[in-house]
Amino acid sequence: MSPFAWGAFGTGVGWAAVTAAAVMLVTFAIALARGVHRVVDVAWGAAFAAVAVVTLAASAGQGDPARRLLVTGLTVVWGLRLAVHIALRGRGHGEDPRYEAMLARARGDRNLYALRMIYLLQGALVLVVSLPVQAAQYAPRPLSVLAWAGVAVWAVGLFFEAVGDAQLARFKADPANRGRVMDRGLWRLTRHPNYFGDFCVWWGLFLVACDGGWQAAAVSVVSPLVMSVLLIDGSGKRLLERHMAGRPGWDVYAARTSAFFPRPPR
Repeated sequence: MSPFAWGAFGTGVGWAAVTAAAVMLVTFAIALARGVHRVVDVAWGAAFAAVAVVTLAASAGQGDPARRLLVTGLTVVWGLRLAVHIALRGRGHGEDPRYEAMLARARGDRNLYALRMIYLLQGALVLVVSLPVQAAQYAPRPLSVLAWAGVAVWAVGLFFEAVGDAQLARFKADPANRGRVMDRGLWRLTRHPNYFGDFCVWWGLFLVACDGGWQAAAVSVVSPLVMSVLLIDGSGKRLLERHMAGRPGWDVYAARTSAFFPRPPR
Protein backbone atom coordinates (compact mmCIF):
# COMPACT_ATOMS: atom_id res chain seq x y z
CA MET A 1 0.00 0.00 0.00
CA SER A 2 1.37 3.42 -0.94
CA PRO A 3 1.87 6.00 1.84
CA PHE A 4 -0.17 9.15 2.28
CA ALA A 5 0.80 11.53 -0.53
CA TRP A 6 1.84 14.58 1.48
CA GLY A 7 3.20 16.52 -1.49
CA ALA A 8 0.13 15.94 -3.62
CA PHE A 9 -2.09 16.78 -0.65
CA GLY A 10 -0.31 20.11 -0.21
CA THR A 11 -0.86 20.92 -3.88
CA GLY A 12 -4.51 19.92 -3.50
CA VAL A 13 -4.92 22.29 -0.56
CA GLY A 14 -3.66 25.05 -2.83
CA TRP A 15 -6.28 24.21 -5.45
CA ALA A 16 -8.94 24.10 -2.73
CA ALA A 17 -7.90 27.57 -1.55
CA VAL A 18 -8.11 28.95 -5.09
CA THR A 19 -11.53 27.35 -5.55
CA ALA A 20 -12.97 28.68 -2.28
CA ALA A 21 -11.63 32.17 -3.03
CA ALA A 22 -13.03 32.09 -6.57
CA VAL A 23 -16.51 31.11 -5.38
CA MET A 24 -16.52 33.87 -2.78
CA LEU A 25 -15.22 36.55 -5.17
CA VAL A 26 -17.84 35.66 -7.77
CA THR A 27 -20.48 35.77 -5.05
CA PHE A 28 -19.18 39.17 -3.92
CA ALA A 29 -19.61 40.50 -7.44
CA ILE A 30 -23.17 39.14 -7.54
CA ALA A 31 -23.89 40.72 -4.15
CA LEU A 32 -22.70 44.13 -5.37
CA ALA A 33 -24.90 43.83 -8.45
CA ARG A 34 -27.97 42.90 -6.38
CA GLY A 35 -27.26 45.19 -3.45
CA VAL A 36 -27.56 42.45 -0.80
CA HIS A 37 -24.86 40.39 0.86
CA ARG A 38 -27.16 37.57 2.02
CA VAL A 39 -26.29 35.70 -1.20
CA VAL A 40 -23.06 34.64 0.50
CA ASP A 41 -25.11 32.14 2.50
CA VAL A 42 -25.97 30.37 -0.76
CA ALA A 43 -22.27 30.29 -1.65
CA TRP A 44 -21.39 28.53 1.63
CA GLY A 45 -22.73 25.13 0.60
CA ALA A 46 -21.83 25.64 -3.07
CA ALA A 47 -18.21 26.38 -2.14
CA PHE A 48 -17.84 23.06 -0.33
CA ALA A 49 -19.29 21.21 -3.31
CA ALA A 50 -16.88 23.02 -5.64
CA VAL A 51 -13.89 22.27 -3.39
CA ALA A 52 -14.85 18.58 -3.29
CA VAL A 53 -15.09 18.32 -7.09
CA VAL A 54 -11.86 20.24 -7.73
CA THR A 55 -10.00 18.18 -5.11
CA LEU A 56 -11.31 14.98 -6.71
CA ALA A 57 -9.85 16.13 -10.04
CA ALA A 58 -6.58 17.29 -8.47
CA SER A 59 -6.10 13.98 -6.63
CA ALA A 60 -6.41 11.81 -9.75
CA GLY A 61 -4.14 8.78 -9.35
CA GLN A 62 -3.87 9.27 -5.59
CA GLY A 63 -5.70 7.64 -2.70
CA ASP A 64 -8.35 4.95 -2.69
CA PRO A 65 -10.75 5.49 -5.64
CA ALA A 66 -13.82 4.38 -3.68
CA ARG A 67 -13.13 6.79 -0.82
CA ARG A 68 -12.46 9.64 -3.24
CA LEU A 69 -15.82 9.17 -4.95
CA LEU A 70 -17.64 8.56 -1.67
CA VAL A 71 -16.42 11.68 0.13
CA THR A 72 -16.96 13.82 -2.97
CA GLY A 73 -20.50 12.55 -3.43
CA LEU A 74 -21.43 13.07 0.23
CA THR A 75 -20.08 16.63 0.19
CA VAL A 76 -21.74 17.60 -3.09
CA VAL A 77 -25.14 16.24 -1.98
CA TRP A 78 -24.94 18.10 1.34
CA GLY A 79 -23.56 21.34 -0.15
CA LEU A 80 -25.97 21.64 -3.07
CA ARG A 81 -29.01 20.80 -0.94
CA LEU A 82 -28.04 23.52 1.50
CA ALA A 83 -27.35 26.05 -1.27
CA VAL A 84 -30.68 25.40 -2.99
CA HIS A 85 -32.59 25.54 0.30
CA ILE A 86 -31.07 28.89 1.30
CA ALA A 87 -31.57 30.33 -2.20
CA LEU A 88 -35.27 29.42 -2.16
CA ARG A 89 -35.70 30.66 1.42
CA GLY A 90 -34.17 34.03 0.60
CA ARG A 91 -36.14 34.78 -2.57
CA GLY A 92 -37.86 38.14 -2.40
CA HIS A 93 -36.22 39.14 0.89
CA GLY A 94 -33.95 42.08 1.54
CA GLU A 95 -30.68 42.13 3.40
CA ASP A 96 -30.11 39.69 6.26
CA PRO A 97 -30.25 41.54 9.62
CA ARG A 98 -26.96 39.92 10.63
CA TYR A 99 -25.13 41.56 7.75
CA GLU A 100 -26.95 44.86 8.24
CA ALA A 101 -25.72 44.94 11.84
CA MET A 102 -22.19 43.96 10.82
CA LEU A 103 -21.93 46.55 8.06
CA ALA A 104 -23.32 49.26 10.33
CA ARG A 105 -20.09 48.93 12.33
CA ALA A 106 -17.89 49.23 9.25
CA ARG A 107 -15.25 51.92 9.12
CA GLY A 108 -14.52 53.23 5.68
CA ASP A 109 -15.86 51.56 2.56
CA ARG A 110 -18.69 49.17 3.50
CA ASN A 111 -18.14 46.93 0.47
CA LEU A 112 -14.43 46.46 1.19
CA TYR A 113 -15.31 45.72 4.80
CA ALA A 114 -17.84 43.13 3.62
CA LEU A 115 -15.23 41.60 1.31
CA ARG A 116 -12.81 41.12 4.20
CA MET A 117 -15.13 40.23 7.04
CA ILE A 118 -17.77 38.19 5.21
CA TYR A 119 -16.50 36.76 1.93
CA LEU A 120 -12.79 36.19 2.50
CA LEU A 121 -13.41 35.04 6.06
CA GLN A 122 -16.01 32.51 4.90
CA GLY A 123 -13.65 31.40 2.12
CA ALA A 124 -10.96 30.71 4.72
CA LEU A 125 -13.46 28.77 6.83
CA VAL A 126 -14.46 26.68 3.80
CA LEU A 127 -10.80 25.80 3.29
CA VAL A 128 -10.33 24.73 6.91
CA VAL A 129 -13.65 22.96 7.39
CA SER A 130 -13.27 21.01 4.13
CA LEU A 131 -9.98 19.43 5.24
CA PRO A 132 -11.55 15.97 5.84
CA VAL A 133 -12.88 16.03 2.27
CA GLN A 134 -9.47 17.03 0.96
CA ALA A 135 -7.44 14.60 3.09
CA ALA A 136 -9.72 11.65 2.33
CA GLN A 137 -8.89 12.02 -1.37
CA TYR A 138 -5.24 11.13 -0.70
CA ALA A 139 -5.74 8.35 1.88
CA PRO A 140 -4.52 5.04 0.39
CA ARG A 141 -6.36 2.54 2.61
CA PRO A 142 -9.44 0.76 1.21
CA LEU A 143 -12.81 1.52 2.76
CA SER A 144 -13.62 -0.30 6.00
CA VAL A 145 -16.33 -0.26 8.67
CA LEU A 146 -15.20 3.12 10.07
CA ALA A 147 -15.97 4.81 6.75
CA TRP A 148 -19.47 3.35 6.70
CA ALA A 149 -19.97 4.46 10.30
CA GLY A 150 -19.06 7.94 9.06
CA VAL A 151 -21.62 7.64 6.28
CA ALA A 152 -24.26 6.68 8.85
CA VAL A 153 -23.44 9.73 10.99
CA TRP A 154 -23.51 11.91 7.85
CA ALA A 155 -26.93 10.46 6.93
CA VAL A 156 -28.33 11.26 10.39
CA GLY A 157 -27.05 14.79 9.94
CA LEU A 158 -28.55 15.22 6.48
CA PHE A 159 -31.88 13.89 7.78
CA PHE A 160 -31.99 16.39 10.64
CA GLU A 161 -30.99 19.27 8.35
CA ALA A 162 -33.30 18.51 5.45
CA VAL A 163 -36.34 17.45 7.48
CA GLY A 164 -35.87 20.23 10.01
CA ASP A 165 -35.61 22.84 7.26
CA ALA A 166 -38.70 21.47 5.49
CA GLN A 167 -40.72 21.42 8.72
CA LEU A 168 -39.76 25.00 9.53
CA ALA A 169 -40.58 26.18 6.00
CA ARG A 170 -44.07 24.64 6.20
CA PHE A 171 -44.60 26.17 9.64
CA LYS A 172 -43.64 29.66 8.45
CA ALA A 173 -45.79 29.35 5.32
CA ASP A 174 -48.94 29.15 7.46
CA PRO A 175 -50.13 32.70 8.34
CA ALA A 176 -51.67 31.33 11.54
CA ASN A 177 -48.14 30.69 12.85
CA ARG A 178 -46.93 34.28 12.43
CA GLY A 179 -45.05 35.31 15.57
CA ARG A 180 -45.19 31.82 17.07
CA VAL A 181 -42.24 29.61 18.02
CA MET A 182 -41.75 26.43 15.99
CA ASP A 183 -42.05 23.52 18.44
CA ARG A 184 -43.16 20.62 16.26
CA GLY A 185 -41.51 17.63 14.59
CA LEU A 186 -37.75 17.55 15.06
CA TRP A 187 -38.00 20.98 16.68
CA ARG A 188 -39.57 19.25 19.72
CA LEU A 189 -36.33 17.29 20.21
CA THR A 190 -33.82 20.10 19.75
CA ARG A 191 -34.07 23.85 19.32
CA HIS A 192 -31.68 23.58 16.37
CA PRO A 193 -32.18 20.39 14.30
CA ASN A 194 -30.49 21.99 11.29
CA TYR A 195 -27.39 22.95 13.28
CA PHE A 196 -27.26 19.54 14.94
CA GLY A 197 -27.52 18.04 11.45
CA ASP A 198 -24.58 20.14 10.25
CA PHE A 199 -22.63 18.96 13.29
CA CYS A 200 -23.26 15.31 12.37
CA VAL A 201 -22.43 15.85 8.69
CA TRP A 202 -18.92 17.10 9.45
CA TRP A 203 -18.15 14.56 12.15
CA GLY A 204 -19.32 11.90 9.69
CA LEU A 205 -17.04 13.19 6.93
CA PHE A 206 -14.21 13.29 9.45
CA LEU A 207 -14.76 9.58 10.22
CA VAL A 208 -14.59 8.79 6.49
CA ALA A 209 -11.23 10.59 6.41
CA CYS A 210 -10.06 8.81 9.60
CA ASP A 211 -10.76 5.49 7.91
CA GLY A 212 -7.97 6.33 5.49
CA GLY A 213 -5.29 6.42 8.17
CA TRP A 214 -3.86 8.52 10.97
CA GLN A 215 -2.35 11.05 8.59
CA ALA A 216 -5.74 12.02 7.15
CA ALA A 217 -7.20 12.11 10.65
CA ALA A 218 -4.40 14.32 11.98
CA VAL A 219 -4.65 16.97 9.28
CA SER A 220 -8.44 17.15 9.32
CA VAL A 221 -9.50 16.91 13.00
CA VAL A 222 -9.58 20.71 13.18
CA SER A 223 -12.58 20.70 10.81
CA PRO A 224 -15.29 19.12 13.02
CA LEU A 225 -13.90 20.95 16.05
CA VAL A 226 -14.18 24.32 14.31
CA MET A 227 -17.67 23.51 13.05
CA SER A 228 -18.77 22.42 16.52
CA VAL A 229 -17.60 25.71 18.02
CA LEU A 230 -19.23 27.76 15.25
CA LEU A 231 -22.54 25.92 15.47
CA ILE A 232 -22.83 25.86 19.26
CA ASP A 233 -20.98 28.95 20.50
CA GLY A 234 -20.30 31.00 17.39
CA SER A 235 -22.48 32.28 14.57
CA GLY A 236 -25.03 29.47 14.84
CA LYS A 237 -27.02 28.65 17.97
CA ARG A 238 -25.85 31.56 20.13
CA LEU A 239 -26.68 34.35 17.67
CA LEU A 240 -30.01 32.84 16.65
CA GLU A 241 -31.14 32.41 20.25
CA ARG A 242 -30.18 35.99 21.02
CA HIS A 243 -32.50 37.04 18.17
CA MET A 244 -35.31 34.74 19.36
CA ALA A 245 -35.09 35.63 23.05
CA GLY A 246 -37.82 38.28 22.98
CA ARG A 247 -40.36 36.28 21.00
CA PRO A 248 -43.54 35.26 22.87
CA GLY A 249 -43.35 31.65 24.02
CA TRP A 250 -39.60 31.34 23.55
CA ASP A 251 -38.74 31.03 27.25
CA VAL A 252 -41.23 28.19 27.75
CA TYR A 253 -40.01 26.44 24.61
CA ALA A 254 -36.36 26.83 25.61
CA ALA A 255 -37.04 25.48 29.10
CA ARG A 256 -38.51 22.21 27.84
CA THR A 257 -36.44 21.63 24.68
CA SER A 258 -32.82 20.53 24.37
CA ALA A 259 -30.45 23.33 23.42
CA PHE A 260 -28.61 21.25 20.81
CA PHE A 261 -28.43 17.46 21.10
CA PRO A 262 -31.86 15.81 20.51
CA ARG A 263 -33.80 14.39 23.44
CA PRO A 264 -37.50 14.08 24.37
CA PRO A 265 -38.94 17.39 25.64
CA ARG A 266 -39.20 17.90 29.40
